[in-house]
This record gives sequence, C-alpha cells and structure tokens, in this order.
Amino acid sequence: MALLSTGHLATDFANGALPALIPFLKDRFSLSYTLVGVLVLSSQASSSLIQPLFGLWSDRRGAMWLLPGGVALAGVGIALAADAPHYWLVVVLVLVSGVGVAAFHPEASKFAGYVSGRRRASGMAWFSIGGNLGFALGPVVTTVLVHQYGLRGGLLLAAPCLAVAALALALTPYLREFLPEQGAVHAHAGADQPRAMGLLLGVIALRSVAWFGLITFVPLWEVHLGHSKSHGNHLLALMLFAGGVGALLMGPLADRIGRRPVLLGSVVLTSPLTYVFLAVGGVPGTVALAFVGASVVGTFGITMVMSQEYLPRHIGMASGLSIGMSVGLGGIGAVALGRLADATSLRTALYAAAAAPLFAIVLAAMLPSSRRERALEPELVVP
Repeated sequence: MALLSTGHLATDFANGALPALIPFLKDRFSLSYTLVGVLVLSSQASSSLIQPLFGLWSDRRGAMWLLPGGVALAGVGIALAADAPHYWLVVVLVLVSGVGVAAFHPEASKFAGYVSGRRRASGMAWFSIGGNLGFALGPVVTTVLVHQYGLRGGLLLAAPCLAVAALALALTPYLREFLPEQGAVHAHAGADQPRAMGLLLGVIALRSVAWFGLITFVPLWEVHLGHSKSHGNHLLALMLFAGGVGALLMGPLADRIGRRPVLLGSVVLTSPLTYVFLAVGGVPGTVALAFVGASVVGTFGITMVMSQEYLPRHIGMASGLSIGMSVGLGGIGAVALGRLADATSLRTALYAAAAAPLFAIVLAAMLPSSRRERALEPELVVP
C-alpha cells in the first residue's frame, strides 16, 4: 500500500501542478476564462475518457508496467507544459500528462483493493491520501518554483515523478503476490449492479462539477478579490490537505457505519460550505473551504470502493469509470463555468458550481446500502 500510495502521490502531484500554473499561464498568453477552462478540460479529458479503456485492459490482461509508466509520463508532460512557448503546445503537453494519469489509476486502484483486505474503505483511504497529498503539494511546490525561477522552473516538476517511477519499476514485481488466483475474483465476486453504478456515477459527476470549479477558479477568485496569486494557491493547498485529513477520518467511518451514509452526508454539506466561502469569506470562508476539501476529497476513496462493489467482476473498469467520470465531467464543467464567467462574472460561475451537488443528494439517497451489500456478498479472496 505504501508503494501504491506513493505512486498515487507522484501522479497527482503532476496533476495538481496545473491549477497553480494557470494564473501564470493566463498572464503569459493573455487567456480568457474560457481558454483557462480548455486547459483544465485537456488535462481532465485525457486523464478520464481513456481511463476506462486502461481499466478494461487491466481486467483482461493485467498491466503492471502502467504503474511506473503512468507516473513518469504524468510528470514529464506537465513539466514540459510549464515552459512551452505556445498555448497550443501547452494544451498538447497537458494532454500527454493526462494520459499518464489515466494509465496509472485503474491498475493501481485494483491492486489497492487487493491489498486492503477486509477493511476496504480504510485501505482505499490510505491509497487515496497519497493522491490527495500529491494534489495538495503540486500547487505549493509549483508556486515556489515559478516564483524562484519563472515558468522554466516548472521543468523541475518532472524530478520527483521520475524518482518515484524508478522506485515503482523496481518494486512492482512484489505486488504480484497479492494477485488473486486465476478465476478467484469471478468465483467469489457476486453479480454486477449496473443501475447502482449508474446512480453512483451521477453523484460523482455532479460532485465533480463543484470540485473542479473550485480547483480551477479559487486561485483566480482570490486574485479577483485583490489577493496575490500565492495566497490563492495557498488556499487551494489548504483545501487539498484538508481533503487528506478527511480521507483518513471518513474511510474508517465508512467501514463502521456504511459507505452510503458517509457519502450522502458529504454531498449534503458541500453546497452550503461552498456558499459560506463565497459569500462570507475571511476566516469563516477559509474554514468552510477546508471542510469542503475534507467532505469531497475525503469520499473519493469511498466512491472508489463502492464502484468496485457495484461492478465486482470488472474491478479495473469500475475504477476507471469512477475516476474517469469524476475527472472528465469536472473538466467539461470547468469549460462551461469558464464560459459562464466570461459572459457574466466569476462570482456567478462559482455560485453555479456550488449548486451542482444539490442535485446529487437525490441520487445519493437512492444508492443501495453498502453495509447491506458487505454483509451479503462474499469477501474478495486473495491468496
């Protein structure tokens, strides 16, 4: 799990660097909010739309080389994008980085499920926290590098990713001992539940519109209010670090009381907390933003486990759909919110983003009880 979580950290470190680069790239290329949203969409679409395909590949043939390969490609792509001389080249390199993210996640998520044993939500929380910390460290490190060396300093973003990729390349053979015996997964998994998976993907999609709206525009919102770019990126990092704390708390809670009530509670809280951040600001707004991070990021691992439980015969595909829907719809939402901000105001766009989770409450309430499923379905057998 330490290896998987570290790989997750490095991959999402590269992914998290982009929001911190956006204010600098916006100034460099004189970008509109719509073109800012296109950058986010390029990253999220490439890391999401093909992710189910990597998941299908993982289910059918296995592909452990995707672990080091995905980490390396994610880091190199975003590092080159930071110093690219043209906007179109930035878009291409962000797409490349996203492919690395897409390659890593399904295979890593599948193995995280294998090594978690009976406490799958807790285990997935430890896997998830690697990504949370990576996404939080990305803006912090990127801001320091760019302030110190300019956008060319972003080339150094590749270094930690390449180091972790080398470590993963050396150690991934040890993961083979956690592979289930041939046929064991299908024999003990139970039936797929496509309707439940559809409801869950709807919850994930609506939650992601709000989340990626904040990820994309919180730094620009703070600049709009008269604060520095660094202040905005620090708030972004706070939100992400709080998400890591939320994951550590919500994973064990979900194992104790069930996945569905924890997910439903987080969805109910997201919109009101976001409105406090926007309308009140100051210290209360900062605290509310931290709780948004804890409630949203804290349930990423839970939705991953639920997706694997709803499609137990296609764990890699379930992981790819869960993360892919989250990332892809979030990227599309960022572009739509950017267009809305250009047409009206950034405030209006952020209020619209905050409203999206309200619609997810109904879908979350319709999900089957994960606690009941856990009692009825046999445990995933590993050697």
